[in-house]
Amino acid sequence: MASPGDTALSRIRLRHLQCFLAVAQAGNLRRAAEALAITQPAVTKTLNELEELLGVTLFERGRRGATLTAQAEVFLRHARQSVQALREAVESLEGAAGERPLRLGVLPTVAPALLPPVLQALRETHPQSRVQVVTARNAGLLRQLRQRELDAVIGRMAEPDEMPGLSFELLYVEPLVAVVRAHHALRTDAAAALGRGPLVLPLAGTLIRHAADGLLAAQAVAPAGGVVETLSVALARELVLAGDAVWITSAGAVEADIARGLIVRLPLAASPSQEPVGLLLAADAAPEPVLQALADHVRQQAARRRALLRD
Repeated sequence: MASPGDTALSRIRLRHLQCFLAVAQAGNLRRAAEALAITQPAVTKTLNELEELLGVTLFERGRRGATLTAQAEVFLRHARQSVQALREAVESLEGAAGERPLRLGVLPTVAPALLPPVLQALRETHPQSRVQVVTARNAGLLRQLRQRELDAVIGRMAEPDEMPGLSFELLYVEPLVAVVRAHHALRTDAAAALGRGPLVLPLAGTLIRHAADGLLAAQAVAPAGGVVETLSVALARELVLAGDAVWITSAGAVEADIARGLIVRLPLAASPSQEPVGLLLAADAAPEPVLQALADHVRQQAARRRALLRD
């Protein structure tokens, strides 16, 4: 005779676990629905089905969101492992199990200076490795890491409610710079260049935009030109090279162009804002050898970058 546990197991579907994990990570049914691209009533219905199958209450729901119960805390670890195991099983069909690509998320403004030497070092130690690199906003990268769609992220610390299940290791602190093309008429007058614009700024609502706004405030200038908001390094670079735009970004994003003499830093009147860059991993994941190697190469390159930024 089948036990109640066997009956529940036969009726639980992947959508139940995905919904449960999304709510646990978001702490809110609305945000979970957005992450799953379904309606909030669909999330509620799916959670109710899962709770009925398990015979337990998984969340205490209130105006402040959805909080895991003690039983749900125990269930959470096993649900994560089950979904991850199924994901790896599906991915293994694309090739041998050892050929699964390493999935790395990185901020677009961090990638140009940090990532090329890291990937070159990984190629030398693991010549057969495959790496998928995803660039996106910090919040999106962390969401993918929590959902095990990424193996590691090089990004920034987020608000506490976005960090459950993730570890953050500080690598270095990156200064923000304001840059213009090498032959800009106001390249020696930062106040005039910033005041006239146009400006190229990070997207509103991002951590780097907050730092960029702080940099502008520290210069005590009121920009009068237009503003383009983007996280695309390629687009921002072309806007600067093609005209009189002033770009506020991480120093690493423009390091190579400054070295080539294509772009110059404006001489700022006050110390620029700084942004911490770190390595983020799933706290309960056992790193595979290639991920451990990547993390070591990232740390080594970060140490070189810290020394460079001190000079």
